[in-house]
Amino acid sequence: MADRVEAYIDQNWVRFVEELKEFMRFPSVSAQRAHDKDTRACAEWVVAQLKGLGFDAGLVDVGGQPIVRALRKGKSKKRVMIYGHYDVQPEDPVTEWQTPPFEPTVRDGTLYGRGSTDDKGQVWTHVKAVEAILKTEGELPCEVLFLLEGEEESGGDALPRYVAQAKADIKPDAIVISDSTMYDANTPAITYGLRGIVALEFILRGPAADVHSGAFGGGIANPAMVAAQILAQCVSPDGKILVPGFYDDVVPLQDWERESFRKLNFNDEAMAKELNIPRVHGEAGYSTLERLWARPTFEVNGIFGGYQGQRSKTIIPASATVKITCRLVGNQDPARVRKVVVDHIRNVCPNTVRLEINDFGASPPVLFDVNDPTIRAAQDAMRKGFGHDTTFIRCGGSIPVVSTFAEYLGCPVILMGFGLDSDGPHGPNEHFSLDSFVKGTKSAAHLLRMI
Repeated sequence: MADRVEAYIDQNWVRFVEELKEFMRFPSVSAQRAHDKDTRACAEWVVAQLKGLGFDAGLVDVGGQPIVRALRKGKSKKRVMIYGHYDVQPEDPVTEWQTPPFEPTVRDGTLYGRGSTDDKGQVWTHVKAVEAILKTEGELPCEVLFLLEGEEESGGDALPRYVAQAKADIKPDAIVISDSTMYDANTPAITYGLRGIVALEFILRGPAADVHSGAFGGGIANPAMVAAQILAQCVSPDGKILVPGFYDDVVPLQDWERESFRKLNFNDEAMAKELNIPRVHGEAGYSTLERLWARPTFEVNGIFGGYQGQRSKTIIPASATVKITCRLVGNQDPARVRKVVVDHIRNVCPNTVRLEINDFGASPPVLFDVNDPTIRAAQDAMRKGFGHDTTFIRCGGSIPVVSTFAEYLGCPVILMGFGLDSDGPHGPNEHFSLDSFVKGTKSAAHLLRMI
């Protein structure tokens, strides 16, 4: 089967790309209400495509943008659920695009346009993998369920609510997600760990309004200075988090993980050059990849208060605000981390200012067993599709829907991405290698046969 399927993909990939361009022309920007009609039209187009492949497909409306749900039976009753999203990020800044963001363009073997890699291009690999199997074999080797959401890029909660309500009906044996990346252009990868997140802010309030720093300086606390003093008691200069109890539940790296990360030969100097920083920095005793993928963090996302204009304005600000996110690793519990962080901030905050704390959500970390047979099958499928050995990696970011699936559906989740971090998924000139698109389609087809 595999040879015929791969041959079909090789013979039809140009058409596949033209269809993907049609998919990408929908400005399905879920974050902007002005694009609600475009987003729904995009969902309806996807439904029509899946119906054309014999799927029982339709839209599920549970508030927010609609969810595309499509099911087709196969030789076995084993069910593989393929998750993705058809919505995209806003195109801003438009002036920095070399070609219009919603007019997909191929240049030098690369497809440019919004959604090319995040996530329409990667979703399309699975749709075309299904087509290739059906056209060459007549039926699928297993049941395939597509569940594609329309508000992943805007933080909507339609999909989590639907999964919680319909978990008994969904019932997958495995979940496949292609919304992640390979390690590099020549190294396909399975992501087996994602960091969780806790997001919050604290506000320090001093005088009722900004006051003259000459008249009151030395007599009252400066909220901006207090903010800096609090932060200095949260993270040491060498990157160690000073919050008591923060590290209590962290799962240490296993020896095989350290060795696997080492073999990837991550280049610290190259990253520093790419980011235009003097050198890398982080928690002592760990390599950069270990810090990025398997260690928790305490980061300041924004700090502001007082005068922000040109030249000088001699005031003591009325308030200062600090926005924080903590990235978590297994087995850290977001609620517990949030508590120890808040308790610490309260303990070190002096009584010379008033403290307010606001929460902005949380998501737990996930860590999958790389020895699970379905994950091993995905590793082999990508090796066949790309012609290179597939490595296991973690991701420093968070994908909340993965936690939702792990909580409600209780089956292996396979994160097999075909894009690259350098594809610019949220920025101008987003792109996707057509070579990766073709090889990803082959990998997706191999997986359905092997799972």
